[in-house]
Amino acid sequence: TMLGSPARAFRFRFQHFLQVPHRLHVAHCTMQYYIRQENWNSDPTDKMEKLTITTSIGAITLVLRPDAAPLTVAYIKKCADAGLYDGTSFYRSDFVIQCGLHGSGKKNSFGDLAENETSKHTQLSNTRGTASIAHFDVPDNGNTEFFINLGANKHLDDVYGGYCVFAEVAVDDKASWATIDAIAVGIANGGHKTVTIASVKSI
Repeated sequence: TMLGSPARAFRFRFQHFLQVPHRLHVAHCTMQYYIRQENWNSDPTDKMEKLTITTSIGAITLVLRPDAAPLTVAYIKKCADAGLYDGTSFYRSDFVIQCGLHGSGKKNSFGDLAENETSKHTQLSNTRGTASIAHFDVPDNGNTEFFINLGANKHLDDVYGGYCVFAEVAVDDKASWATIDAIAVGIANGGHKTVTIASVKSI
């Protein structure tokens, strides 16, 4: 008789194995197989909060990391949902690409960040594809300005109090990587003076 789903098949096997004690180990292995199979079929980033940056040349999705910087994530989400980044731009490209209210004429009614969380929680390194809060050379806390690392910039983990990583691009997000590289090349080579940000939304 066809039992249909793997779960139903397992129940049938488990009831049968209960009658034969030395096969209980096999039942346990079967159960573990189905648990692992379910986990493998799901994307761990699906349930994580994200920030989508839509630009004139493509979109970037950042996976937010409240485990590393809860206050910073909440602050950036608040600024994004208030539309502060809409109509601003990426304006810098060297070892990072940077964006924020710089040069936009917009005012940040939320003030500066209350704390630099670089080493307060789970500290993430400034590796390629991570997003960090920009701040002045003195160890202040920063505000709406943030950058995305184009390479491994480990020195930023400590210098001037550290640059707090609050988000990252998923390793397999090819579309976001392509947009990041296009922004970097476009600004660095003079093809784009800036790259306009249409919107930044938390999802």
